[in-house]
Amino acid sequence: MTVPNTPPDPAHTDVQAAPEDAVPVAAPDTAPDPYAPPQGVASDASGAQGTSLAQRLLPEVRIGAGIVVACLVAGLVMAALWVWLAPKVPLVVDGDRILYADPEGEQRAGADAVFAIIGLGAGILTALGAFLVTRRRGGGIAVALGLAVGGLLGSVGAWRIGRWLGPSKDLIAEARRVGNGGHFDANIDLGALGALLVWPMAAMVLLLALSAAVGKREEDPPPYWAPTAQAPMEPQGPVGPQSPQSPQGPQDRV
Repeated sequence: MTVPNTPPDPAHTDVQAAPEDAVPVAAPDTAPDPYAPPQGVASDASGAQGTSLAQRLLPEVRIGAGIVVACLVAGLVMAALWVWLAPKVPLVVDGDRILYADPEGEQRAGADAVFAIIGLGAGILTALGAFLVTRRRGGGIAVALGLAVGGLLGSVGAWRIGRWLGPSKDLIAEARRVGNGGHFDANIDLGALGALLVWPMAAMVLLLALSAAVGKREEDPPPYWAPTAQAPMEPQGPVGPQSPQSPQGPQDRV
């Protein structure tokens, strides 16, 4: 018989099992997050992205602008060659009329053909030069855009400058200068404006052919089943938080 209000003997007290519906209280997680970004990275993310984007675009813009400037210089040479090689349209003054000295001549079509041939040569030279200069870095979209824009601007500039360098467009003033029965040449001009596209189209086609034939190649990635040198080693055991183990000792009595 136990005396009332007697404290239990800890040596003979049985350990009661915890109820099944009891919810364990998780210990507060005080360990740092290994995947959290370093301090200051989140605040500087937008500025770093803008700086990296500007650093990547600046070389491309320089290359494209350089190709456009080179095409404009080549356009000046093209204008001089067109004025020199294009056939002239002869005219004759007959009283108060200006007539063709050769009514069945094809000098107008010949001027268009000469312009197209010179544009074809300019497209080949500019595309070949741009490819050789940028081959080490692998070309890029800036090279193609520079050739397309520069070739079109060079053709338009050659056309305009050639008209300005050629014979005068004031036929009446020329007729008065040479007098009745005199001969003079008409100004050169393009009858088919499609010849302006020969230069950029030829440059783009040649650039594509050179890039496909002897362009810089990127290394193919290894197949997915091939092991890589820097492949992380798989853990041998289960990954996840492990509960602390209780120290070994005599089992408690239930």
